[in-house]
Amino acid sequence: MPLIRETIVTTAAADGALHLVPFGLIQEGDDFWVAPFRPSPTIANLEAVPFFAAAAPADIRVIAGCVTGRRDWATVPSRAVPVPRLADAYGHMELQVVEVRDDPVRPRFRGRVVHTESHRPFLGHNRAVNAVLEAAILSTRLHMLAPATVLAELQHHRIAVEKTAGPAEREAWNWIAAKVAAALEQAAAASLAVDDA
Repeated sequence: MPLIRETIVTTAAADGALHLVPFGLIQEGDDFWVAPFRPSPTIANLEAVPFFAAAAPADIRVIAGCVTGRRDWATVPSRAVPVPRLADAYGHMELQVVEVRDDPVRPRFRGRVVHTESHRPFLGHNRAVNAVLEAAILSTRLHMLAPATVLAELQHHRIAVEKTAGPAEREAWNWIAAKVAAALEQAAAASLAVDDA
């Protein structure tokens, strides 16, 4: 199995508009693949501006925020690519797209690292950070999983949040919990409406 690094990827449109999104970068040797599902602003951006920045966020709310519609996070200029990076990060990589493998469902973009930088010491996550990360990923797969599976997974991860979270992790968790609750309510209502028809 490939090594996957969970990051915040920044891409830019031709007009300079930025798109921040959590991405599991697939490592292959010294390169990293981005594999977004269509449709995706990331695909359009990488086709227009074939560079991206990938950051290890210092605040888990960035990942939780991005998957719940909160994408207005501070960025700063990168050093070697024309795409800014997430400002509040432990470190980041700047990458140039050197290969594209087209696919009707999930194209892949191979990024070659042109610059890396550390910004602050990493002294370890608490368990709540990992729980929020797993919940964030789960919240992007609601269309693929049974509601009972989603709820069971969230209940399992909630234990770590209750035991170890600080204010930031609790806020991040609550954003995701609200998203999942709303989605499951809509799914149940849609299911009832179809059954009643």
